[in-house]
Amino acid sequence: MKILVIGKEGRLQKNADPAVYARHSFSYVPNNSPDDVILAAGRDAEIIIVDAMGSVSAAVIEEMPNLKMIHSEGVGYQGVDVDAARKKQVYVCNCKGMNATAVAEQAVFLMLSLLRGSVTGDRAVREGRQIEVKENHMLAGDLKELADCTIGYVGFGDIAQATARMADVFGAKNVYYCPSGAKKGIETADYLPLDELLAISDIVSLHLPVTPETANTANSAFFAKMKDGAYLVNTARGELVDSEALLSAIRSGKLAGAGLDCVADEPVRADNAILQAEKEVEDKLIFSPHVGGITASSFKRGYKMLWDNIARIEAGERPEHIVNQW
Repeated sequence: MKILVIGKEGRLQKNADPAVYARHSFSYVPNNSPDDVILAAGRDAEIIIVDAMGSVSAAVIEEMPNLKMIHSEGVGYQGVDVDAARKKQVYVCNCKGMNATAVAEQAVFLMLSLLRGSVTGDRAVREGRQIEVKENHMLAGDLKELADCTIGYVGFGDIAQATARMADVFGAKNVYYCPSGAKKGIETADYLPLDELLAISDIVSLHLPVTPETANTANSAFFAKMKDGAYLVNTARGELVDSEALLSAIRSGKLAGAGLDCVADEPVRADNAILQAEKEVEDKLIFSPHVGGITASSFKRGYKMLWDNIARIEAGERPEHIVNQW
């Protein structure tokens, strides 16, 4: 089969059985290439593999007569026109659950880092101010354990559920809101309407996909409903958060801080507004470079899902993890 890869060349081959890889013909284009470049490279391809942050437009789908499947290299697929693919009965698949454990660990890491003031603490030790900072925390009594917290999950898919299981071990109380309503068989968290969740949660953790409906979910109105002194954690997508509204909420003291594995307008550059905050606000922000889901183990799981689905298409079978059912 001919396979068009939209993304970084080399990742697919590195994570494939060489004998299986050799059976197929591959062409590559960089992420976010124009439609004409994509079509010039792979108009006759039967499969598109696309970076989780990449895109496949309706125009590309319409112009590829042999196309059978579009497969995300990860969990995200918001750049793929799933409606256009459904109309042509082209499967859109993702690597559902591949990074749930990895991102859950990142979410808990950010929660603990916020609660223990890891950014300012690290700096204080490097500057020789360890005793000063330690004594200030002892006097204020302001360092919390995760067991002292109610964690509210906005969205409750694989990653949020994995995070709740980890937080449960720490002794945290878990509550969740899901746009589709309460889920069956959940033992580690209780369902609450969104406003109630925001009002009682010491930490709010975002776990939604980005859609026109969910973009800027965490906006000024959202923050106003949160518990005073709460923290925000985002390991999902940067576009879920209105960065200016977040800065205002921290600046006013409404929020105590935020841990962000992702920021709107990736790739994040030095002139991004959220990086221009004054020191008092900057010290309450913890960033990581959207690495929550890219552990070696998550890649191993994800590429196995991808290659298994390629084999199913090759055999004329229906793939798994379809996100545009018809």
